[in-house]
Amino acid sequence: MGIGEIFIILIPIFFVIILGYLAGYLNVFDKNSSKGINTLVTKFALPAHLFVGVTTTPRDVLLAQWPFMIALVLGIFVFYFIIFLVTKFGFKFNLSNAAMFSLNSAQPTFAFMGIPVLGSLFGSEAVAVPIAVTGIVVNALLDPTATIMGTIAQREKAENESMAKVVAKTFAHGLREPLALVPLIAVILTLLGFHAPGLLSDSFNEIGDVTSGVALFAVGVTVGIRKVSFNIPAFSIAFLKTIVQPTLMFLIAWAMGMSAENTTMLVLLVAFPGSAVAAMIAVRFESMEAEAGSAFVLSALISVLTLPFLISLLM
Repeated sequence: MGIGEIFIILIPIFFVIILGYLAGYLNVFDKNSSKGINTLVTKFALPAHLFVGVTTTPRDVLLAQWPFMIALVLGIFVFYFIIFLVTKFGFKFNLSNAAMFSLNSAQPTFAFMGIPVLGSLFGSEAVAVPIAVTGIVVNALLDPTATIMGTIAQREKAENESMAKVVAKTFAHGLREPLALVPLIAVILTLLGFHAPGLLSDSFNEIGDVTSGVALFAVGVTVGIRKVSFNIPAFSIAFLKTIVQPTLMFLIAWAMGMSAENTTMLVLLVAFPGSAVAAMIAVRFESMEAEAGSAFVLSALISVLTLPFLISLLM
């Protein structure tokens, strides 16, 4: 694919992000209203879109996604633990800082940029299942693990509960998140032979079809309302997120013998900017808050250059 074709695809996407950025920067939206947009995307629009995408996918096609999920676990979850071990024992970060640094280095904003970017390249129907699988890995595995690490670091706040109970509650909460629960239910139903009828698909699509534009606008607003600190930890997170993780994912896909199309999807899914959700988890634990927020903005800026480069390289 030529550079001109790539920019024709990406310019409308970044236009909506810039529009959202201006809305946030000019205080048309504040943190509370920004949270409302994010809630619309992550709890309603995107889960509805993914439910339709998965339940209209043939069972055999879904079963063929297991290597894709394994690659995501390696490229996101195992990558998280590698960064965690390096920062905890190599750079002597405390437990909470290591967990939050690693989370923001590993979690992509797939929920907001997956449909518009990958959908433009492959078609929205073709990418629904890969994005749903990513949602399960991130929301049912990665986020709960980082939350448990943060909870252990604040152990004195959970003295009345056993650690086993804390772990169970945290993973249960992760599975209750719509971005994990809805795709998981859709996967189970599809494996049992369910195929969404037209009326059900049309009903879910009424809310699901707003995902692309609203999600991009939400990314822009989130960037626009944040202040950027140009410090080494923030740059390090952004570098790991936009350069190191996509490179690692490419090597994983190559070693697993993935198809060219799946390799491109895998690499781009982790090449998206860092996640605002990961930054919010850092705020929750009062650990690396400024660095995580700044890294989110920096990774978004870097991705303006890296995404066109990766697309031209892989397609």
